[in-house]
Amino acid sequence: MGAIDGKHVRIRCPQSFGSQFYNYKSYFSVHLQAIVDAKYKFMTVDITAYGRQSGSGVFTESSVFRHLEAGSFNLPSPRQISRTNITLPYVLVGDQGCPLKEYLMRPYPTDNDIVSRQIEIFNYRLSRAQRTVDCAFGILVAKWRCLKTELQANQEHVHTTIRTVCLLHCIIIDKEGVNETVAMTQITPKTTVMFEAQGATTVLNKMHVVYETGSCNILILKAQLIFNNKNRAYIIQTK
Repeated sequence: MGAIDGKHVRIRCPQSFGSQFYNYKSYFSVHLQAIVDAKYKFMTVDITAYGRQSGSGVFTESSVFRHLEAGSFNLPSPRQISRTNITLPYVLVGDQGCPLKEYLMRPYPTDNDIVSRQIEIFNYRLSRAQRTVDCAFGILVAKWRCLKTELQANQEHVHTTIRTVCLLHCIIIDKEGVNETVAMTQITPKTTVMFEAQGATTVLNKMHVVYETGSCNILILKAQLIFNNKNRAYIIQTK
C-alpha cells in the first residue's frame, strides 16, 4: 500500500524551545514523516514532531497512527492472494523503528548472530519495498535545494514550506513522471560493504551488501568505494 519513514529537515534554532528541536545528528530540525506510494508520491505527510524525538515516537504520536488505530484511514479491504485460499490485509512497510501491526510490516529483528536464510531474504525484500520512501526524500531534496540547508524561517513558515514542496513534488511527478534509474541513485547510503580490497579505491557493479536488517547481493548502477585498513568499504558516491 505504501512505505513509511521519516526525515530530519534542518531548521534555524527556534526561540524559547530549548533543545526540543536538537536531534541526534547534532543540528536543529523538524521531523518529516511520510507515507509514499510506488510512484514516489507522498500519500501523507506529518511535520508536527520535534527533531529530538525518535522515529518510533514520531509515528505513535502522529495523526496517521491515530487514524490507523481507529480504522478511519479508509484502507482497502483484505484481499485473497491469487491462486491460493490465503486472504491478507493491505499493509504499510516500515523499518525496524516501526511497531509491528496488522496494517504495518517491519523487518525481523537481527540482534543475534543466528539469522536464518529465510529471514534474510524476507528482510531484504521488505527493505527493497521500504526504500521507495528514501528515494522519494532524495528526489524531493534534489529538486528543492532549500531542504539541503537550514531553513531560515519561523516555525509556522517552516511547516508551510515543507508541505508546499511535498505537494509540488507530487504535481511534478504527475506531469513529468520519474526516471527510475535516477530515482535509485537518490538513496542516502546506509550500508557497509565487506570484501577484499584490490586497491585504495575501486568501482564495482555488483557487491555483497550487509544491511542493518540482513545481507544480500544487490546490483547498483555505479558506486565509488573507499577502503580502510580493515578492508571495509563505504559507498561515497553513486552515479
